[in-house]
Amino acid sequence: MNSNSTWFHRFLLPGFAFKAVVIGGGYATGAELVTFFMPSGPRGGLYGMLLATVVWSAVCVVTFLYAQQTKSRDYRTFFNHLLGPLWPVFEISFFLGMMVILAVFAAAAGAIGHAVMGWPAIVGGLLLSAAIAAFATFGNDSVERLFKYVSFFLYATYAAFLVLALLHFGARIPLAFSTDTPTTGWFTGGMSYAGYNILGAVTILPVIRHLQGPKDAVIAGALAGPLAMIPAILFFVCMTAFYPEISNQALPSDFMLEQLNLPLFRITFQAMIFAALLESGTGLVHAINERIAGAYQARVQKPLSNRLRLTITVAILIGSIFVADRIGLISLIANGYKWLSYLFLAIYVLPLMTFGLWQIFRKKAVPL
Repeated sequence: MNSNSTWFHRFLLPGFAFKAVVIGGGYATGAELVTFFMPSGPRGGLYGMLLATVVWSAVCVVTFLYAQQTKSRDYRTFFNHLLGPLWPVFEISFFLGMMVILAVFAAAAGAIGHAVMGWPAIVGGLLLSAAIAAFATFGNDSVERLFKYVSFFLYATYAAFLVLALLHFGARIPLAFSTDTPTTGWFTGGMSYAGYNILGAVTILPVIRHLQGPKDAVIAGALAGPLAMIPAILFFVCMTAFYPEISNQALPSDFMLEQLNLPLFRITFQAMIFAALLESGTGLVHAINERIAGAYQARVQKPLSNRLRLTITVAILIGSIFVADRIGLISLIANGYKWLSYLFLAIYVLPLMTFGLWQIFRKKAVPL
């Protein structure tokens, strides 16, 4: 706990950090929104997104409370308390999942570089990796500043996108929502999307060092879901103007920007996507670094050096880039994310919302 933390650090930063981890490549480009929500139509997709928001907030609240009670500031400590001797099951799953997610980020960066600059796909991935390494190397303060300033840029860009979309093709959006389209699958889509992204709640444990008690944990956790989902809802509503043809687009964001035909804003939006990929990738790598830093500190009684942080970061990113180059963005989202969703629901959300909740109410370390 940091007694000098401001209201921003206590209530908004955890939500910004959670958004930073979940937004990633598929969210920012619209590919995940098409995969998980558009099959249920405009109205059904919105139902699924609202469901995912509620799940995120609920799990974040319980995660933050449990982390406070168990004094967990990295995922290894957290799952040592939650799963006991089975905690390595999460570590293995997290590492495999992180490789898939970082590969999605690298593939998305490559797709953006190819679409905007005509570069080979691997170039965008390499540039993203270099930027992630630059921020992840310098620890908590560097990462938290990144979350803060990229969040402002991201929300402003999505707000501008909504205004421009309404001005250029806003009349098509009410028609899309008024069309009698089946909403089947919205519950499954919302739960699947919430499932693999909920990993972000435990990934961002280093930033909850600013919380000053259980009340802060509840407020910050409740805000995390809406802060993470609002940009996606704005983007999804805009995309419905071109339903159902947008479902066939590899990069829905680029398709939408072409319809706007505003070259300067297209560059701004693509820069925002790159920034979103940067903060998401940095958040994941930082979680690994902090977990290793905790074990390193306990073993040798010294903090993890920036040089070692850089070495770990580069090793993780190199593997992810080549996975992305071999598999591609669409295949990674369609095939890799769904099994991650069920896996993390089973080994994280289910134990947390049963055994974890029982421990919270049984111990009641500090009253709300």
